[in-house]
Amino acid sequence: MLFLGGSAIIGDMEKAITRFAPSPTGYIHIGNVRSAIYPYLVARQTGGKMVLRIEDTDRERYVDGATELIEDTLKWLGLDWDEGPIVGGEHGPYFQSERLDIYHTWVRKLLDSGRAYADPTSPEKIDEYRRECNLKKVPFLYRNFRPENPPKWEAGMPIRLKAEPCEYKWHDAVMGDMRTGPEMCDDIILIKRDGYPTYNFAHIVDDAEMGVTHVMRGVEYLSSTPNYLALYDAFGLKRPVLVSLPHILAPTGNKKLGKRDGAKSVTEYRDDGILAEAMLNYLACLGWNDGTEQEIYTKEELIEKFSIDRIQASGARYDETKLLWMNGQWIRKIFDEQGAHALYERTVGFWPEVAGDYSEEYRIKVLAIVYDRLKTLADLRDMTGYFFKDPQVDVDMVVGNKFLKKMSEAEIEDLLKKSVGKLMGVQEWTADKLQEVLNELLTETAKKPAELFSLIRLAVSFAPFSPALNLTLEVLGREVALARLNAVAEAI
Repeated sequence: MLFLGGSAIIGDMEKAITRFAPSPTGYIHIGNVRSAIYPYLVARQTGGKMVLRIEDTDRERYVDGATELIEDTLKWLGLDWDEGPIVGGEHGPYFQSERLDIYHTWVRKLLDSGRAYADPTSPEKIDEYRRECNLKKVPFLYRNFRPENPPKWEAGMPIRLKAEPCEYKWHDAVMGDMRTGPEMCDDIILIKRDGYPTYNFAHIVDDAEMGVTHVMRGVEYLSSTPNYLALYDAFGLKRPVLVSLPHILAPTGNKKLGKRDGAKSVTEYRDDGILAEAMLNYLACLGWNDGTEQEIYTKEELIEKFSIDRIQASGARYDETKLLWMNGQWIRKIFDEQGAHALYERTVGFWPEVAGDYSEEYRIKVLAIVYDRLKTLADLRDMTGYFFKDPQVDVDMVVGNKFLKKMSEAEIEDLLKKSVGKLMGVQEWTADKLQEVLNELLTETAKKPAELFSLIRLAVSFAPFSPALNLTLEVLGREVALARLNAVAEAI
């Protein structure tokens, strides 16, 4: 049996063929995406391939547009696939709904060999069998009610695997050595009444046809593995490397993460200003680490350092606070390493509406002094409004400020007027020169920095946060800054 025992084996093994096989049944959530990231990293690390396959055989749950959303999400994260929709490949079609002839060819092999049979039993009769087992308090196994003389298969009739119960042993690259008894093997449905294959059957066929070497999926499929092994044996197929990915847990840590726990679609996170690099970084490390203290990884570093044996066997707790922290780190990383323009290109759609009246050059100046305080790009809407529109004067905010409330309104007005007079004399309206003048003003007024600078900051922004005062004044410009200071002085 083939299995991975450590990172060294990944480095030495042949090119891996992995797959991401989502169902187009709605939005793509973070658990789905992590199941795409790990196969991608293994494929890239070994110089192999990742296949994108759309498992759309559950027609009742099919959602129009879901496939395009899957493709868009993968592209946004930089998870390019080597075979699949859009890019094509030699093992298509890549939509299961277009592969029905392939499944019927494979199931015919099982019918001919006696390892599968057409099942004429009605759903009502099956429910009766199930109730009978419940009354007897014994597990319901369909193989115990298998028809003695199955008819020849006809359209509209399900096809079942004829199980040969036995003990199964296998190695899971994350969960370790596994063993189950014969009670886990049953006559599972291969082809449904509508002619479509079940997941249990279709993915075995597809993986074999597409040469998949590593099957990486959620741990919830672990209990079904004996039935998958039965199909590998029935077809005489070599088992792939089986990798069970533990659940992403709710913040409480006591259950699988769901919508009720605040989980959003990946698209929602993108719309909320999360960077693709941060989302990729966070999800890759959600249940995996390379044994070091490193937390920020580029995609290239993840490809280099990822190893299946470092995936933890227990569930990983989702922590949106950590995601926001990591996103802030990536915002600064992009600005510091790639420059202001590189980060600015990511901010389209995140500025206050009034920012559209200003030049790109001005918006980049604003970005350059606030970027290090951003947790998400969407923070720009709340943090930068005063750079584009005069704030409403709020005298109560000024006189009630914790650094100013000991001063009378007359003292505050006088301090504002002195500040205006001093700043009016500034010849070079630059951050360095403005800082010199502000320091001189401290000496002349005998005020503490918290008092003087808080007053000027409030007067020009009326915001709970603003960058360094000299930088804020420089970007606002002489005319705007002085006009706002005068307006507050007059209001008081």
